[in-house]
Amino acid sequence: MSADPDLSRQTIALVGLMGVGKTSVGKRLAAALDLPFRDADHEVEHAAGRTIPEIFETMGEAAFREGERRVIARMLDEAPHVLATGGGAFQSLETRALIKSKAVSVWLRADLEVLVRRVGRKDNRPLLRGKDPLEVLRGLAEVRYPFYAEADIVVDTGDTPHSVTVEAILDALRRRKEAQA
Repeated sequence: MSADPDLSRQTIALVGLMGVGKTSVGKRLAAALDLPFRDADHEVEHAAGRTIPEIFETMGEAAFREGERRVIARMLDEAPHVLATGGGAFQSLETRALIKSKAVSVWLRADLEVLVRRVGRKDNRPLLRGKDPLEVLRGLAEVRYPFYAEADIVVDTGDTPHSVTVEAILDALRRRKEAQA
């Protein structure tokens, strides 16, 4: 599949709950569009010189979110790329406005049971430490889904290969482009 240059003219920001595949799908989407891939969490860690769990532990979530907003603002001023945002980034009014003005936002949505299976594979998520993942994800969904619903595109994912999700995103981007023409 060759990249559609019209789909590569603007940054594509992936939003959604932890475990939905923003990073793994984002890397494949970037390759399909011949765009660079950027991960906001990785960039926040690089800028802070510490891991996200360390930032949460030493500075708190509010400081993390402010750093996240600044990093995303900087990245949105760069050349088009595929951007995987942190799960809570789109909840911030300011971050959401930045993304809406400078990128196409794509909400990757999946059943909570699928996400519980995925997030249970790693112990690097501060919001889950010592808690029931389904309970935490249910609470996060209740709070964050209304914000995610403001995304330009919604793509439902599941227990399918990442290539299926990438193709669904590309189809949605094409439909959006045609609707704007």
